[in-house]
Amino acid sequence: MDGIGIALVGIGSAALEVLLDRGQIDDWFGSTTIRWCTVIAVVCLSAAVYWELHTPDPIINLRLLKVRNFAIANVFYFVFGVGLFASTTMIPQILQSLFGYRAIDAGLVLAPGALVITLLAPLGAQLVQRKIIQPRILLFGAVMVVGIFFLHYGRMTLDTDFQHWALARSLQGFGYAFFFVPLSVLAYSQLAPEDNNKASSLTNFFRNWGGSFGIALVTIMSDRRASFHQSVVGANQTASTVPFQASVKQIVAYLQIHGFSHADAIHAATGRIYEQLQVQTRFLAFMDCFYILGVGTLIAAPLVLLTKGFQIGSRAPGGH
Repeated sequence: MDGIGIALVGIGSAALEVLLDRGQIDDWFGSTTIRWCTVIAVVCLSAAVYWELHTPDPIINLRLLKVRNFAIANVFYFVFGVGLFASTTMIPQILQSLFGYRAIDAGLVLAPGALVITLLAPLGAQLVQRKIIQPRILLFGAVMVVGIFFLHYGRMTLDTDFQHWALARSLQGFGYAFFFVPLSVLAYSQLAPEDNNKASSLTNFFRNWGGSFGIALVTIMSDRRASFHQSVVGANQTASTVPFQASVKQIVAYLQIHGFSHADAIHAATGRIYEQLQVQTRFLAFMDCFYILGVGTLIAAPLVLLTKGFQIGSRAPGGH
């Protein structure tokens, strides 16, 4: 058993996980804990790479990444983890914090996409096994669909209703449904059968770290883009601007009708406009995150075309 490899990967991964999860909250390198986690992650993971490349029976066989198709497949496992985990984190946050959805309603938005994947994934397997379509062509199309719908999310507005959110998730599910099987076939296409178990651990590693990176990415970017949008919108909505004054007058008039004094109405109107500004800038930040995910996914898609052709033989191990 590769005890040293397990220890190095485990400690390094744990430190990196803390770094990604707590970095934004603890002000990154302003925190002693984050600095130590960075050092531990860099040292342990660097040592793990060296050790795994030189030990005869590694827990994670990095030498398999010399195989072109397997290496490219792992890029897509990482991209898959980033996109799926990031969007599954963001959508409920958006719907609950900005649209006022209950947790169960936010979950119901995600449910149709999962149903589409469940129903259509077997069809993807049949298309590949019966050689109706080449796995890499099916994978390319699936990645394109996923990326395009990330960009579509980025065009949502604060007026978008439940049906549109659920429909977008369902249609993106078509991409994920035809993603898993061709990716699995591609990953194992050039590997010897005795390497399958080691390969499986490596694909799981890339997928899981893609998920952790995706969640950290949207957490960091949503906060930073919200600050950016707030500064831009705030600069154009000062107390001296005509639109701001018009909004204040409109809200003040409404509140006075409902019994507020003039002074209280002005104070409440200013607070309400600030709340609206916060909601709008937060929403714009999330939309920026969707654009980043979409562009990143679409940039990765052409990598499929760099894979080597292969014959589909026995059934490849399923995705994990």
